[in-house]
Amino acid sequence: MEFVCRIGTPTGDIVTRSVEAATETELRSQLKREGFRVFDISTPSIVKTAKPGSNEGKLQIKLEDFLLFNQQLSALLRAGLPILQSIGILKKRQKNQKLFHILNTVEDNIKSGVALSDAFAQTGSFPRIYTASLLAGERAGSLDAVLIRYVNYTKGLAELRRKLKKALTYPAFLILASLMLVTVLTTYVIPKFSELFGSVNAKLPVLTEVVVEISKAVQTNLYWAGPLIVGIGIAFFFWRKTQSGRLAIDKFLLKLPIFGDLIRQSTTAQLTRSLATLLAGGITLLESYEIASEAINNRGLRATSASVMAGIREGRAFTDSMEATGWVPELALDMIGVGEKSGSLREMLDEVANFYDAELDTRMSGLTAMIEPVILIFMGGIVVTILLAMYLPLLSSVNSITG
Repeated sequence: MEFVCRIGTPTGDIVTRSVEAATETELRSQLKREGFRVFDISTPSIVKTAKPGSNEGKLQIKLEDFLLFNQQLSALLRAGLPILQSIGILKKRQKNQKLFHILNTVEDNIKSGVALSDAFAQTGSFPRIYTASLLAGERAGSLDAVLIRYVNYTKGLAELRRKLKKALTYPAFLILASLMLVTVLTTYVIPKFSELFGSVNAKLPVLTEVVVEISKAVQTNLYWAGPLIVGIGIAFFFWRKTQSGRLAIDKFLLKLPIFGDLIRQSTTAQLTRSLATLLAGGITLLESYEIASEAINNRGLRATSASVMAGIREGRAFTDSMEATGWVPELALDMIGVGEKSGSLREMLDEVANFYDAELDTRMSGLTAMIEPVILIFMGGIVVTILLAMYLPLLSSVNSITG
């Protein structure tokens, strides 16, 4: 039977090792005979990240500080420093007060004999995939390599989110600016012109009459429609935070043309990269998928996790279990199937993630290039219509006087 042991070496270091033994009692005796001090012995398990009631699965500190800490920790471990000493050094140099207190707790936990992965997990401030990666590094004795792999994984996800935000920011700004312009024209400019038209008994063009009537309707109903819209917005905000609300919204987003496919591609890239990171640390496929699926943002897609894990437990091929979800792209399934049959699943999962990252970047760039002119033309058309409606009567009056 395999045990995970937290032991103190004769040189004063505290290390974690995976050791085979018949029973825990026999293992304790063996370690003591070899001169080790035994702090903790447990069977292998995937540590949980958060305590009950905490924001499970979310990083509770700034991403930049978190990445810098892991890079520094990896460098210290690679230089041969013990874990406890490395944590102490980084804690003293830490400027982020929240991370400082977290590291202080981690240091105390390690001193009491808790494994590094458990020490981080007990703070409830880190994603489960991070503490699981630490556990994999402890088992394999390659914490420094695991930390670097996790840093690269996190940087990849952060870059993908940055590209998505960048692609959507300008179209959102155009829509907001256009709506503000139309609001000003409807509630202020048109009423001023209406007063001018009211002093003239001339017949108004149809377009002008329609625009003026719309403006009057907006002004008349603004006092009750405004608070109603605000109330609906507040109700929607709180409903969105409920489990049923979030699930309904996520399922609705999946049904949208174009955007639904983008969400599936983005999720495929994130899921396969998470799986590759965990499998590289020696974690089993079932445990890796259980952890990686927790990071899926869309709850409609996350709901399929149970069926995939059930398929793996039943001995079905991983590709077949993924195909049964109905949302993984066919090309991704083909690539995963090749990797599974050839014994290079982890490497192929990395390739799938890289492919869909690049594909998503290309599609988002193309979508942004298409959306921007459409928004400009549509909103420009509305503004031109309003301006024509306002100036047509004036042009008619001038023509009448000239005539």
